[in-house]
Amino acid sequence: MPVMRGRVAFIFDEVNFDVDQIVGVKNIKITDVAELAQVAMQTYDPDFAKSVRPGDLLVGAGNFGYGHPHYPPMKAMRHLGVTGVIAESFSPGYWRGEVSMGFPQVSCPGILGFVRRWDEIEVDWAAGVVRNHTQGTEIPFEPLPQADAEMIEAGGLVPFLKRQAAQQREQKDHANVSGI
Repeated sequence: MPVMRGRVAFIFDEVNFDVDQIVGVKNIKITDVAELAQVAMQTYDPDFAKSVRPGDLLVGAGNFGYGHPHYPPMKAMRHLGVTGVIAESFSPGYWRGEVSMGFPQVSCPGILGFVRRWDEIEVDWAAGVVRNHTQGTEIPFEPLPQADAEMIEAGGLVPFLKRQAAQQREQKDHANVSGI
């Protein structure tokens, strides 16, 4: 997977953070992603949408994504250019949902003490480290399960399954041509 590099756009230091709070529970049923992006982060930083840049990352505390695994908050984040989340740990339902959407998640115990907002960081998947270029340090993260890495790399569950089906057809066709 390619290295992710960007700034720490926001740090959610609340354990058991419910991502619905990013857009506000009253806005969770909005289906227009541009409209969701307009309301995103208003409680935390009203200038967030003006400050975030493509490639930026979010950082979270333990059990990030706790609660009902709704997709609108992170759709808004992706629309604003956020490319992934690095957290101390994740709620299993949130993790599975976002990985199936192809949105990179990095479980990295110690990340809260490792970064400050707007630090320039990178996730080096091959080396298994998060590098803080602002501070000149690095910290290891937990490796992704292979299926999760493949799903994120494919862009989500549907592209992952399509890729697998195509590979299986290709293997079957090759076996038929080879007379195996």
